[in-house]
Amino acid sequence: MHWFMPRKMQHACYNIPMPIDPQRVRLICFDVDGTLADTDDQWVSRLASALQLLPRIFPRVQPERIARRTVMALETPGNLLFNIPDQLGLDDEISWCILQLNRLGIGKRKPPFWLVPGVLELLDGLTLRYPLAIVSARDEPGTMAFLNFHHLTPRFQSIITGQTCPHTKPFPDPIVEAARRAGVQPSACLMVGDTTVDMIAAKRAGAQSVGVLCGFGEEAELRKAGADGILASTAELASLLPR
Repeated sequence: MHWFMPRKMQHACYNIPMPIDPQRVRLICFDVDGTLADTDDQWVSRLASALQLLPRIFPRVQPERIARRTVMALETPGNLLFNIPDQLGLDDEISWCILQLNRLGIGKRKPPFWLVPGVLELLDGLTLRYPLAIVSARDEPGTMAFLNFHHLTPRFQSIITGQTCPHTKPFPDPIVEAARRAGVQPSACLMVGDTTVDMIAAKRAGAQSVGVLCGFGEEAELRKAGADGILASTAELASLLPR
């Protein structure tokens, strides 16, 4: 069970008119962290657990509130730092180091993995109408661990991770590769993600993009990065597409 309602879900509804052209969409690409995986709330939960002793010293302190504000404050700088290795051409080396650490049991992700509420129902509906792809900057073991844990792998025609292409997001390479595997043009893709790197990668690939607020990005920064539309949650994506 979730300890907290996702902070972006506490806001007013974001179902507002958007310049998405659903007739163009032939492939839907999904990011993982913050888009399918409820990583944001998972981090808040873990941090709040670590802060549970604080109220004994400071009775007015609310661990959950401090944890959420801390995660929010770290999100944008974290997104910026995440892009530096790829910009410097060091992403392969860093991915190799992470893989070696994981093999030693250091920094390895462990279940449970949380799903963004409503995502499973969304994917079940979309698979009847569209081919789907994963376009994630996660490494392959981490991506597959999440997908397999929730039995999501069969729903996706292709799975593009941070190790699939020479460059990962915000370069357009992963979206272009997903489009190639699906036999469509990159312009026929719809990238669904929660960070600026997702929006930038889509724009560079000539694809449409939807920013979701259930993860790490804020509405203003997603729009500035080129998002064609904004939704409060990934689960609302079906409202943009024809039945």
